[in-house]
Amino acid sequence: MNPIQSLRDSVYNTIIAALEKAKKDNLLEFSTVPDFVIEVPREKEHGDFATNVAMLLARQAKMPPRKIAEIIVAQIPVNQSGFKQVDIAGAGFINFYFDNSWLHGIPNLVQTMGNEYGLNQKQNKKVQVEFVSANPTGNLHMGNARGGAIGDSLANILHLAGYDVEREFYINDAGNQIEIFAESLEARYLQLTGHDVKFPENGYAGQDVIDTVKGIISRYGKDWVALSSEERRRCLVEEALQEKVTYIAKTLQEFGINYDVWFSEKTLHQAGKIDEVIAELEREDYVYEKDGALWFKSTRFGDEKDEVLKRANGLPTYFAADIAYHKDKFERGFDWVINVWGADHHGHIARMKGAIQALGYNPDQLDILLMQLVRLLRSGNVVRMSKRTGTTVSLDELIEEVGRDAARFIFVMRNPDSHLDFDLELAKQQNQDNPVYYVQYAHARICSIFRQAEAAGISMPPVEQINSALLKEPEELDLLRKIADFPEEINVAARTMAPHRIARYVMDLAGLFHSFYNHHRVINDDQALQEARLLLMSVTRITIKNALCVLGVSAPEQM
Repeated sequence: MNPIQSLRDSVYNTIIAALEKAKKDNLLEFSTVPDFVIEVPREKEHGDFATNVAMLLARQAKMPPRKIAEIIVAQIPVNQSGFKQVDIAGAGFINFYFDNSWLHGIPNLVQTMGNEYGLNQKQNKKVQVEFVSANPTGNLHMGNARGGAIGDSLANILHLAGYDVEREFYINDAGNQIEIFAESLEARYLQLTGHDVKFPENGYAGQDVIDTVKGIISRYGKDWVALSSEERRRCLVEEALQEKVTYIAKTLQEFGINYDVWFSEKTLHQAGKIDEVIAELEREDYVYEKDGALWFKSTRFGDEKDEVLKRANGLPTYFAADIAYHKDKFERGFDWVINVWGADHHGHIARMKGAIQALGYNPDQLDILLMQLVRLLRSGNVVRMSKRTGTTVSLDELIEEVGRDAARFIFVMRNPDSHLDFDLELAKQQNQDNPVYYVQYAHARICSIFRQAEAAGISMPPVEQINSALLKEPEELDLLRKIADFPEEINVAARTMAPHRIARYVMDLAGLFHSFYNHHRVINDDQALQEARLLLMSVTRITIKNALCVLGVSAPEQM
């Protein structure tokens, strides 16, 4: 249940009724009601909700927005509409104020819903979130880690918002990078079995490739030396890919991520899906031949230049495979397809959406969430190298050093479109400078209050026997209002693909709890007030835990 949405619906219905009355009385002239916004003002002094309807009606009504706002407000009988006050601000914003009594129903709702508080109505929409999809040729790096935290949190948020959600990992197990991987594996295999061969200039030179080949040698020895180069590479890649995908799955599981589908790019090639999609685009006149290659007319969809689908040597490009992959997604019945990509893929968006449109799908059903780079810092200095391998720091090393909770929270707390500095020392600190510690400590402190109450023989009666109307202090009301916001925060975070909103929300909620705790005693001599505050603490704990759960972060009871 979404209490804020219920209030917003009340405001919306009131505005529509006022507009219809003003039009009927010839006070306002307009043909259609604009798509106006009802939002929670940043400053609580500006009311519970504000709307911009008067600003949007100015052109139709041929009247200043403030005058329109005055006419609308005059049609609202405050004493009959459930509002304590309706006023006008600035050039014509209309502010609505509710009596605080509505907040006193929140504790009963949250306590009753428990772990399901925040769950919105079913949307009857099938959504796929594809994220990480790292090349299975090396370890998971910081970009993969941030993408994992963002993608998984977004999937959790979409689920709470009522969507039918599926998580997918696209295994890039075909194409040019696999050819290079095969060459790298073969060179290391021959070198490690005593042969003097040159390592390819563009090969994968990481220690992890050497370790993989050592493992293969321990199982198969030098048996593959006698094979043809083609057969040897095939065997090496088959073994290595299995190992790498297993490593990726295990590491991401340790990071709290479990996929519903692991989709192999190779299956697209084997099933002829790539040639099929190129042929379909050719039939629709979106393909032409130039210099022996086949090109997609991506400039027709806002791209800077046309893109190659099939090279002059007859091999399809990664882009062609990606089109076939996205066609497959829509054929599986997804209403909304979301990809989490690195910012370096920005140029790929227009051509991908164009290809989807060329195939007859709605490009608005495909959304790309771009994320910027991550810099690891230690004591203010950039960390680029792993202590263990001397190469880039991997996700499993990060989890080992700072823990899953800190890593996930810090990766998701900033807007994906902003660069992120990940301070390793800060992430390990056990104090309130560490954002995840700050939030988790709030939850643990509430658990401590209940342990103290239990030790004193104090128990909380059934919720229906508690008088929540006794919660009147500003800090209490602020907490209740923030708790009431949670389902709508989930709704907005889902709609705007903004998981960082929930991290910011739970930090704000923790801050309001700490403020309450510093001003008021929960266990006190007034039994009725004590019970009301214990209930307030219980629903605060539930909401913090539910918000952390969405972000894949634990809610410890002791710290």
